[in-house]
Amino acid sequence: MAAGGSGGGPGGLSSSSSSSGPPPPPGNGAAAAAACTNGPPASPPGLTYNQCGAGNPAAAAAAAGGPGSGGSAAAAPAGAAPGGAAGGPLQREPVYNWQATKPTVQERFAFLFNNEVLSDVHFLVGKGRGSQRIPAHRFLYSDEVQIGPETVMTTLYTAKKYAVPALEAHCVEFLKKNLRADNAFMLLTQARLFDEPQLASLCLENIDKNTSDAINAEGFTDIDLDTLVAVLERDTLGIREVRLFNAVVRWSEAECQRQQLQVIPENKRKVLGKALSLIRFPLMTIEEFAAGPAQSGILTDREVVSLFLHFTVNPKPRVEFIDRPRCCLRGKECSINRFQQVESRWGYSGTSDRIRFSVNKRIFVVGFGLYGSIHGPTDYQVNIQIIHTDSNTVLGQNDTGFSCDGSSSTFRVMFKEPVEILPNVSYTACATLKGPDSHYGTKGLRKVIHESPTTGAKTCFTFCYAAGNNNGTSVEDGQIPEIIFYT
Repeated sequence: MAAGGSGGGPGGLSSSSSSSGPPPPPGNGAAAAAACTNGPPASPPGLTYNQCGAGNPAAAAAAAGGPGSGGSAAAAPAGAAPGGAAGGPLQREPVYNWQATKPTVQERFAFLFNNEVLSDVHFLVGKGRGSQRIPAHRFLYSDEVQIGPETVMTTLYTAKKYAVPALEAHCVEFLKKNLRADNAFMLLTQARLFDEPQLASLCLENIDKNTSDAINAEGFTDIDLDTLVAVLERDTLGIREVRLFNAVVRWSEAECQRQQLQVIPENKRKVLGKALSLIRFPLMTIEEFAAGPAQSGILTDREVVSLFLHFTVNPKPRVEFIDRPRCCLRGKECSINRFQQVESRWGYSGTSDRIRFSVNKRIFVVGFGLYGSIHGPTDYQVNIQIIHTDSNTVLGQNDTGFSCDGSSSTFRVMFKEPVEILPNVSYTACATLKGPDSHYGTKGLRKVIHESPTTGAKTCFTFCYAAGNNNGTSVEDGQIPEIIFYT
């Protein structure tokens, strides 16, 4: 490790420097570079070390890089006169050439560990007769690193403080290898504190994949507000919003205690600050919202009423909270359009537009693109569903609305959560619209292939006629032109 200089030492240790000048640089032949003390340092058993001085021929030879020095020259002691005349010649035995038997830098540095040789700082540990004077040197002794869970964060702090990038890299690599869902939030906080963006990114990816386990870990309630906000802003958390809300409430209770505030709804809202607005209440079901957030006291009466209206009426009023789904997916959003041409006038009478489809690989559908009004800007009410065709099970749905501008473009309508689509399984896409006549697609394709622009991977959609009430939609004509998905 690196000694902390000649001031007060870390952890209650005090330190004293053996020389008034800066420490000599480490390297071969550094034995001759040590500044003189007011007496020779204590010698290890069996060895005698001599005081430096211009009158010491062995030291002078080592300082000049002469034979037996084992390395390069270093600065002479302060106050030494030219020619070694200061204070008269010192009659002492030759300096012990400890470097001669240490062929590598690592061995030489290891020898210096806890050794008076070249020591330029001392740590005074303890008090009275029980105190110890421990020699140290202001450089690293070796490239060997022994890091454990209990020491890694303090070692990383030391590496950052003393600008030792190799040691810092060892610490970060250790943390990466030991990253788990139950420590992801703790490590994320430390990564942000120590400005380690790569480690922070890995922590966030782990939280995305294991959100439920991560928020249930003890470390979650210990994170700071900025870290909480950074997580809640993500679109890729894999958890239901009501469970995320419950975890955030737990965090607010712990934060109230840290700030010595009474744990009441008003103070929970106060400590949450911006984080509260990042909870996506519109993604909950009305039952989840009514049983939890609506009764928590954290939301205002106006916010509760606004959200209940959002759940129950169409067209849905705007709310202050984000309604964008958390996809819990990584990568780039994709979409396919099954029609080659757009025509006018498709009517609605309460019957669902339906089309069957299958895919050659596993994907996650997050929404549909639908056609809008031919009569200018209009609001539609719509219910979208994906049904497992063979079992008639509804796998995903959303009762919502969308606004269109009168153009022949498609307009996005999203599910609350991604719907997993397995390869070579038949599914039915449904959309029940309430509104004026719209555009519709023609010259439909039975097969549509999406090719990734980066990897070249191909996703093949096959469309089939959905028998029964389908409002006229078929492979050739109709609604539901686009499927929006992630691979």
